[in-house]
Amino acid sequence: MTSPTPRRDLLIAGAVLTWIPVVLLLDRGATMAQQRWLGVGTWLLLLVLLAREPVRIRGQVAVVVCFATLIEYTFSQALGVYVYRLHDVPWFVPPGHGLVYLGALAIGRSPLVNARRHVLVPLTITVSVGYAGWGLFLSGRRDVLGAFWCCCLVAFLLRGRQPTVFVGAFVVVTYLELLGTHLGTWTWQVRDPIAHLVAMGNPPSGAAGGYGFFDAAALALAPRVESWLGRRRKPREHLVVQQPVAGQHVPPVGMVDAA
Repeated sequence: MTSPTPRRDLLIAGAVLTWIPVVLLLDRGATMAQQRWLGVGTWLLLLVLLAREPVRIRGQVAVVVCFATLIEYTFSQALGVYVYRLHDVPWFVPPGHGLVYLGALAIGRSPLVNARRHVLVPLTITVSVGYAGWGLFLSGRRDVLGAFWCCCLVAFLLRGRQPTVFVGAFVVVTYLELLGTHLGTWTWQVRDPIAHLVAMGNPPSGAAGGYGFFDAAALALAPRVESWLGRRRKPREHLVVQQPVAGQHVPPVGMVDAA
């Protein structure tokens, strides 16, 4: 397995940032069946981009896809916090979360970004706080949820183990949310549908802070997934293969010895 290179990171980030508008534009007038083909294409792109990634990164993406899918069906389908155009969870959304994380990771691990982290982390904090302040005080639609998620993002940027990944998440997620809501792919409710107390923008200004929990889950749980996969691959040494040898009394040959 080859290690990531700056050129490959640029390729991944470019592919993700290009695929997002392509899918969202094609989805504008798509039927349910056509939307599913967009999902197939998104899965294929994700698998292609993961083909040369190490097991650790594949595990992180798997955690994000599983976690994000659970969140999608809970908050979109069950609670109606935001609603998709066809009132479903489009097939391209679960793998799309994997692409968003992979794009953020590619930006965050890039040597170009890491060399400037002392500038990019404060800059991201400044821009996200300014955006959240606009949503909270100046926008025609008050955005309390966005301000809360902005606080979460700032915490991830200041205390996270890989803050540049959250810099990448801010770029990719803000781009995705602004484009998706502008095209009508999904729409956020004016207030939370549970208690009707929390006002929300369309999209919430600090949406990247919400996605930060996906990133944090990936970074925290992927090592356990990798360790579990490693144990699964080990040969079961307690299994013994009896191998008779004519004319000799020899002990049974274990699988490890036979290999």
